[in-house]
Amino acid sequence: MRRRSALKLPLLLAAGTALGRAPRAAASSQDRWSSDRANRWYHAHGWPVGANYITSTAINQLEMFQAGTYDPRRIDTELGWARYHGLNTVRVFLHDQLWAQDSRGFQTRLAQFVGIAARHRIKPLFVLFDSCWDP
Repeated sequence: MRRRSALKLPLLLAAGTALGRAPRAAASSQDRWSSDRANRWYHAHGWPVGANYITSTAINQLEMFQAGTYDPRRIDTELGWARYHGLNTVRVFLHDQLWAQDSRGFQTRLAQFVGIAARHRIKPLFVLFDSCWDP
């Protein structure tokens, strides 16, 4: 237990130093949108209404995009249902093992998924390489 406490102080000091030296973001008056422009953008995009998405035939985020179990027809059907019920966005979790196993195939399937979503006017929000639940 003492070892953990002894390691915390140097880590906290290092993090504090790094964050203290980080550049501050400041928008110039030219970069900042006017309230009229922001309101026009908001009205053009609307309120996001959605849910976490995984195909009904997949047991997890890996199976949804693996070559042997990827099901574009099911995705098309389910995103059609989602749009019919008023959804305009879906959050999709992407696991890093998909990239490690078959990066080209994964990119192809992901592009196909984006195309299917676009046909239904649904914007996907991807959570990239979500494996933080597995220490």
